[in-house]
Amino acid sequence: MLKLIAQSYVQFKTNEEGATAIEYGLIAAGIAVAISAAVFAFGGELTTLFEDLGGSLEAPE
Repeated sequence: MLKLIAQSYVQFKTNEEGATAIEYGLIAAGIAVAISAAVFAFGGELTTLFEDLGGSLEAPE
């Protein structure tokens, strides 16, 4: 019985299946946080920039 538990522990310890998916999930979460922070920090300035740009364009005739 102890041998079975030891073998199961070794298999569990060496099994890295799923670890890559978790790492990609953490990377995606980090990117989402960075994008959210950038939009929060620069959102007002970008709105003003695009409103000014849109106001300077002439309507087509």
